[in-house]
Amino acid sequence: MNLAPILEKKQIHVCVPCRIDFGGTLDISTFYLPLAALKPATLNLALDMRTHVYLSAWEQGRIKISSKGFDTIDRSRGEKGWDGPMGLMFAVFEYFNVHGVHLHIESESPVRSALGGSSCAAVAIIAAVYTALEKQINPEHIAWLAHYLEGAVAGVLCGVQDHAAAAFGGVNLWEWTFGHKSPEFLRCPVFDSHEKIEKLNRHLLVAYCGIPHESRDVNARWVSDFKSGRAYDAFERITRLTRQFAGALGSFSFKEAARLMNQETAVRCEMTPDVLDHTGIKLWHAAKSEGCGARFTGAGGGGCLWAIGEETDINKLKTQWEKILDPIDGAMLLDAAIDPKGIFVYL
Repeated sequence: MNLAPILEKKQIHVCVPCRIDFGGTLDISTFYLPLAALKPATLNLALDMRTHVYLSAWEQGRIKISSKGFDTIDRSRGEKGWDGPMGLMFAVFEYFNVHGVHLHIESESPVRSALGGSSCAAVAIIAAVYTALEKQINPEHIAWLAHYLEGAVAGVLCGVQDHAAAAFGGVNLWEWTFGHKSPEFLRCPVFDSHEKIEKLNRHLLVAYCGIPHESRDVNARWVSDFKSGRAYDAFERITRLTRQFAGALGSFSFKEAARLMNQETAVRCEMTPDVLDHTGIKLWHAAKSEGCGARFTGAGGGGCLWAIGEETDINKLKTQWEKILDPIDGAMLLDAAIDPKGIFVYL
């Protein structure tokens, strides 16, 4: 379908939040199906560093994609191949069989920061196409569609927590299960008011280590070790720690939340020591020294860390983290807060 006539009348603008997380990897079916008896879940917190997508009219039969930090691509709808950095975006348009569109992506989070950027873009693009077609925005449907498209293009096992956080926003514990015909998730909001979410912001820090992450290698080793049985016990423990952490977070028990977070980070580091890079190790030790907890985001190996603790401890840690990050090119504390909203369409 040629979208140009629709987009000539009105540009489409959609944005979604990125996320920080605890208990990632459990959102991959290789893990949550064998561990079903333990009710595996992942907790994530959506951040107000949003990914914006804009759809505007382009030449019929062509698709143009532009994004800061990447080469602009303008190609015919007949060209195939989705193995480049924009492969997922082209796959979304291929799924909808649309053309005559210029997609422009703007992300408020650092590139390859392990905050779920590519998943955010997929969710936002799907929502934007549905908006152009005047179709209903169903966050759950969009999250699953983005998840399957990303897994198909990546050619590796992908989780769904990034897509869920982008679609719904907020602070949620996601339970992964299998329904009558397909995988399902149950969204369990950790807080019952925006006031509590705003209060939580004073107990969080998010830092970018200055080194883009590469999750495939770490994830591949976790999958391999879990399938072989070597890491089965570790992921059983991570499953329990995740639910305990959600409980501590929901009751504002930040000392306990920090303790549980450091335990989970230690389990991951024992399995894959390089899940934290050199800077990440320094940040983690600094957090522990101030009575806080710290954890990598996504699958680690660079990207971001986030910390939790009592407000006074977090304020002390902020000073320490700034000193660690200051001499590192590109590294910084991120000015981010929890975003209670998911998909947002500008009207």
